Amino acid sequence: MVKYIIKRVLYSIAILICVSMILYCLMRLLPSDYIENTFGDKLTNGAITQEQLDALKASYGLNSSIPAGYWDWLTSALSGDLGLSFVYEKPVSEVIFDHMWISFGVAIFAYLFQFLIAIPLGIKAATKQYGAVDYTTSIFAMIGISLPSFFLAILLIRIFSVQFGWFPIGGMFDTTVDWTGNETGKFLNEIYHLILPMIAIIIGSIGGLMRHTRTNTLEVLNQDYIRTARAKGLSEHKVVYKHVFRNTMVPIVTMTAGIIPSLFGGMMILEQVFAIDGIGNVAYKALSTGDIPFVMGYNMFIAILTVIGTLLSDIAYMLVDPRIKISK
Repeated sequence: MVKYIIKRVLYSIAILICVSMILYCLMRLLPSDYIENTFGDKLTNGAITQEQLDALKASYGLNSSIPAGYWDWLTSALSGDLGLSFVYEKPVSEVIFDHMWISFGVAIFAYLFQFLIAIPLGIKAATKQYGAVDYTTSIFAMIGISLPSFFLAILLIRIFSVQFGWFPIGGMFDTTVDWTGNETGKFLNEIYHLILPMIAIIIGSIGGLMRHTRTNTLEVLNQDYIRTARAKGLSEHKVVYKHVFRNTMVPIVTMTAGIIPSLFGGMMILEQVFAIDGIGNVAYKALSTGDIPFVMGYNMFIAILTVIGTLLSDIAYMLVDPRIKISK
């Protein structure tokens, strides 16, 4: 077990280095950078000269070659310094830490409700195959899978914010209210503002998990040991939720590998639509302006979380199914 983990960690380090090289090359090969986006109009209007523009690029480290620039970034990153964000004028690590918790708060509740809703419905649809529950859940699952997240977000805003006026259109809290000294009220107001984003996440992601659970449950229900358990006189509830459910969870564990990066990585499109000041929204603004240090730091942050999630997913296989052995 220990040897397996060490080997996977070494593989992960090699993967992260390759990912960082590809990301840096892609960022440097973009048609424009932060300096071009910020001062390009001034160059066109003659407010600054090309020499001044080149001097600005030199001050931001954008005039060096790609290998030299990557080496400078890598050595700094290994020492814990991800650089200074061009746009936010703060250390990249500080910007990520300040904004990722907003995205985490939205995502953790959304994913919790997603699992609490999708897994029981998927099992119920499988046990009532070709029944009303099965057809109803399949329809809703297809709707969730087919509709883009931004469309769901706009649809929810149109119905529940514009038409009925039940929820705010966007933002983190009501800016017309003075929240000084009323932290509890501000916190409750933030939760109220985040209800629609959480609903959009749940609807958009519940379909895949529901269908995955249904398919795996149907496969397990047809196994010989399930028929044997029924023949021994076990109740249907015990057969489903003791024997079937545990074996159904084995393939579902694979899906948890992508949960960790999505928890902290934010929902870039949804945060744009709902004007949430999360890490996804911050990353979008940095990417659109060519903020190389922040985009590099953010993507490496997501890559590390993905590697950790994959490793934890592999280890979790043994917990849900003791028959699975990890080869050394």
